[in-house]
Amino acid sequence: MPAKRHLGLLAFVALALCCRISFGQNNAAKMGTLSAVAADDNSGTDHTGIMDSQPAPVQNERPESELAFMGQGSFGHFHIFANSWWSNLHFASVEYERHSWGRALGARLDYAAEVQPVMLLNQLKHTTVYGNSAGTGRETLYGVGIMPIGTRLLWRDGKSFKPYFVAKGGVLAFDKKALSQYSSYMEWSLQIGVGTQFRLTPRWDARVGFSYFHFSNGFIVPSNPGLDSAMYSGGLVYHLGHGSH
Repeated sequence: MPAKRHLGLLAFVALALCCRISFGQNNAAKMGTLSAVAADDNSGTDHTGIMDSQPAPVQNERPESELAFMGQGSFGHFHIFANSWWSNLHFASVEYERHSWGRALGARLDYAAEVQPVMLLNQLKHTTVYGNSAGTGRETLYGVGIMPIGTRLLWRDGKSFKPYFVAKGGVLAFDKKALSQYSSYMEWSLQIGVGTQFRLTPRWDARVGFSYFHFSNGFIVPSNPGLDSAMYSGGLVYHLGHGSH
């Protein structure tokens, strides 16, 4: 029952985030249309009351934004904030980035969020309270995740080659207790990564990257093994806003 409640809660939060993103896109488009109409009205006459024969150009105020369809998987482990390193994490994700805060360090500063609808965690079947091996055998857990808090720095915006730095945080939930049978179904997550995008068409890019991915339960129960993984990622990016000029 706890696993079902966690999965249901994450599904609801993911739906709410998608609705908010959709509302923001539609609202930005409406504002762009209103701005264009206002500009056309203001430029219709000059200061002498004479009609201008050249209509004002239509301005698209919709900010740059994109959806990335990614596959990610672990290829190594660290011991930074976690004890366990006998588990492998793989997942499919949909990432959303939107130009929201101007520029910083010469890069475009974006809001970033991610939904992970399919997660696979291959782990030891029998462990101690610390996540260490206590027997033979392995098992695969299924889960979902969402990272609604994040930011991205994107350099060379509009060019064919665009490096980036991204950091996101959120929550995961699995159908069994993760990393130890004494641990929890729910885990907090953090991802920090770098990568680059390559232009394929004006609307589509390819993206590859590497990241540090951490998850642990923050001691919501006494057992908190945690996992620090080195991750690879790759996928396709679709531009919703201005496109990759």
